[in-house]
Amino acid sequence: MEKRIGTISILVSDTEIIPKINQLLSDAGGLILARQGLPIREYELNFISLIIEGNINEINALTGRLGRLPHVEAKSMLSKIKI
Repeated sequence: MEKRIGTISILVSDTEIIPKINQLLSDAGGLILARQGLPIREYELNFISLIIEGNINEINALTGRLGRLPHVEAKSMLSKIKI
């Protein structure tokens, strides 16, 4: 299956769920090229940005697992270029 490069943006509104997010990201470590986190303490929000490379099924599965966690929103965007 062809691979794509893209991003997953994660918005977390409750820090209690961070350990579960970290476990999911650790399990999917082979997809993640880069990760950046930014806490916005003023609004009690945390943003995590991932640069990813994988097939569409792998990326959608990770995005879905993240998005099903309570207090978490996750969206992916993939390049049209197939690698």
